[in-house]
Amino acid sequence: MTLRRRGEKATISIQEHMAIDVCPGPIRPIKQISDYFPRFPRGLPPDAGPRAAAPPDAPARPAAASAGRRSPSDGARDDDEDVDQLFGAYGASPGPSPGPSPARPPAKPPEDEPDADGYESDDCTALGTLDFSLLYDQENNALHCTISKAKGLKPMDHNGLADPYVKLHLLPGASKANKLRTKTLRNTLNPTWNETLTYYGITDEDMIRKTLRISVCDEDKFRHNEFIGETRVPLKKLKANHTKTFSVCLEKQLPVDKTEDKSLEERGRILISLKYSSQKQGLLVGIVRCAHLAAMDANGYSDPYVKTYLKPDVDKKSKHKTAVKKKTLNPEFNEEFCYEIKHGDLAKKTLEVTVWDYDIGKSNDFIGGVVLGINAKGERLKHWFDCLKNKDKRIERWHTLTSELPGAVLSD
Repeated sequence: MTLRRRGEKATISIQEHMAIDVCPGPIRPIKQISDYFPRFPRGLPPDAGPRAAAPPDAPARPAAASAGRRSPSDGARDDDEDVDQLFGAYGASPGPSPGPSPARPPAKPPEDEPDADGYESDDCTALGTLDFSLLYDQENNALHCTISKAKGLKPMDHNGLADPYVKLHLLPGASKANKLRTKTLRNTLNPTWNETLTYYGITDEDMIRKTLRISVCDEDKFRHNEFIGETRVPLKKLKANHTKTFSVCLEKQLPVDKTEDKSLEERGRILISLKYSSQKQGLLVGIVRCAHLAAMDANGYSDPYVKTYLKPDVDKKSKHKTAVKKKTLNPEFNEEFCYEIKHGDLAKKTLEVTVWDYDIGKSNDFIGGVVLGINAKGERLKHWFDCLKNKDKRIERWHTLTSELPGAVLSD
C-alpha cells in the first residue's frame, strides 16, 4: 500500500479495491428469502426457540477459549443454523443438532378446496345447473317452457364471470325457425331469468317424437357467442296439462344427428281450419296464423303471406292468397277461402298450402309449405279425413312447414 503525503487525496489501486470488497472464504449458496420466512399452517412450532438449550450434563466451555478457536466461516455457519433451527422445526435440519430433533406432528388430511377454476359449482358438474319447468297445453297446442335460474355456471369472460342466456330448439329439425331464447343477464354466474318461452302449434305427434334441447350460452359483443352447457328433454316424458319441474346438471355439447333429411327441415308452423259447407257446396279453407317462421330478411324477420291451391287444378283457378304481414315471424291472418266442389270429389283432391316472404324489386322467397290430402301422412292425412267425415264442422289443426314439397312447383 502506498503512503500518501499530508494534504494529498487518497488514491486506491484496483488491486486494493478488490482486496477490500472481496471477502476471502469458502463460496456458499445464497439463501432465498423464503428460507427465512417459511409458512406455518398453525403458527410457529411451540418448541422453536432462539437456541436449543444444551444438555445439563454437558461440560461448559469458556467463552474466551471458544471464541479463540472460531473462524469467520464457523460464525456464519452458526448463524445459519440458528435461523434454520428457529424456522425449520418441521423440516429436515441442514446440519447435525446437539439435541434430539423435535417430533413431527401427524399430517392432517387436506381440507376441501374450491374448484381450480375458482367458481361456485355443484358437485355433479363443472358447467353449472339449470332449473326450469315444462307444460304441454294440449287444448291450445302450446308448449310453455319456464326458465327459472342457473347456478354455478362456468366463467367465460376475463373478469371471471359470464353474460348468460338460454336458447331452445326442437329436435329433430332444429333451425332458426324453432329457436327461442331468453334475455341476456350481465356479469353473473348465478342468473335468475323467470322467463316463459312458448312454442305454438305443438301436436300430439310432436310430443311423441320431438326432443327439447335447452342450451346455456355466453353472449359476446365482439365475437361469436360461446357455448356453456346443455340438457335435452324428450317431450314424451311430459303429461298433457301437467307442469313438470326439472333441476339438472348441464352437459357438454352433444352431437346432433346429421343423417336427418334436410328436405324436411322445419321452417315454422301454420294453423289451418277445414270445413265442408253443405250450404255453400264447397270446401272452406281458413288460414288462421303462423308461428316461428324462418327469417328470410337481413333484419331477422320476414314479410309473410300464404297461398293455397286445390290440386289437380286443370283450369288454374284455385289459387288464393292472403294479405302480406310486414316484419313478423308470427303473423295472424284469419282469412278464409272457398273452393266450390262436390263433397264426393274431395277424396281425389290435394290441398297445397305454401308460405312466402314478400320482397320488393326481386322474386319472393319460399319459406315453407304443407300438403293435405289422401297421399299425406300423419296429422296431415288425419286432418283431411276428419274434414271429409264431418260435414259442416270446422276442424282446426297445426301443421309443420317443411322446406320442400314433393311434386310441388315452388315458384311465385
